[in-house]
Amino acid sequence: MKIERIETFLVPPRWLFCRIETSDGVVGWGEPVVEGRAEVVRAAIDVLSEYLIGQDPLQIERHWQVLTKGGFYRGGPVLSSAVAGLDHALWDIAGKVYGAPVAALLGGRVRDRVRVYAWVGGDEPSAIGESVAEQVAAGMTAVKMNASGQIQTSPSVAEVNDIVDRLAAARAVLGDSRDVAIDLHGRVGVAAARRILHAVEDLQPMFVEEPVLPEQMAHLAEVVATSTVPVALGERLYHRSDFMAPLNAGVAVVQPDVSHAGGISELRRIAVLADSHGALLAPHCPLGPISLAASLQVSFATPNFLIQEQSRGIHYNVTSDLTSYVVDPAPFTWVNGHAEWNPLPGLGITVDEEAVRAADRTGHAWRNPVWTHEDGSFAEW
Repeated sequence: MKIERIETFLVPPRWLFCRIETSDGVVGWGEPVVEGRAEVVRAAIDVLSEYLIGQDPLQIERHWQVLTKGGFYRGGPVLSSAVAGLDHALWDIAGKVYGAPVAALLGGRVRDRVRVYAWVGGDEPSAIGESVAEQVAAGMTAVKMNASGQIQTSPSVAEVNDIVDRLAAARAVLGDSRDVAIDLHGRVGVAAARRILHAVEDLQPMFVEEPVLPEQMAHLAEVVATSTVPVALGERLYHRSDFMAPLNAGVAVVQPDVSHAGGISELRRIAVLADSHGALLAPHCPLGPISLAASLQVSFATPNFLIQEQSRGIHYNVTSDLTSYVVDPAPFTWVNGHAEWNPLPGLGITVDEEAVRAADRTGHAWRNPVWTHEDGSFAEW
């Protein structure tokens, strides 16, 4: 069996899918994308496909090594995301060939269901309590929201108090038996991150995500030490070596993205590395169905797993949602805030190929917003 054809599909709202077909007719699907740079990743897939065509698709680790190390210049979000999507598809093929879910090939599941959280926005909230109440009514046991909308690098007292008020509104609905996490998105400076962590401590968020930017890792340890609030990050880190500094700084939760950090193969290794530091895995995944299916396979097989992000109803997905490109939405139906074990082979989903091909004919050119402060200077989005 050889790899015969590799195709990519630019599908709304902001996703890129890839399809690998073998000489035996087995098809695997992956989701390689950098949000806002999908076309660039598509070009990278074309280049990497030169190596993969004609290869045995079951030699996943061999291919991962060549794809990530075969060029003199390595790493970065575009290359790592391209490799990730190809890796998803190869694991999908392997599971279908062996007649088993990918989690079984990773050593078997260590849990029967995976806890997921829902997104409730938070950039410019008018009714945080109502949004959280809707998720509670739907059976969710955890939510996440942005800590703020656009904010100054050194926020005012009012801006910090606003973060606390938003979190308090969510906590009032959730009570003490459910969880809320907040995402700072790297929007504030190091000193401000310390102030905010201290300010929200009494409300006990499950974690505060990305309090500082990746390029500020040298100061992460002092941010972590500011309070007892667990610190999480990792969506903008792409290799296990990138996680060494934050783990040594004491982060409690790592959040690699299976569509950015080298795929299932590397996500699994990052989880093991985190486990050796006593940290938990909460995979980042605000993307499409293939990315989430791949992420869930790792989550089911990872002992130090905490919770899984998922994008049903997320504000990005206006034209299409998580179930728009799958034949059966059942794998993405949450039961009491959890994904149930899915015994189907490979990634456990059937992609609606006709819908994908039709969507690709329209395509998309999604770009993230570019924000500026009142004085016209650049603001983190």
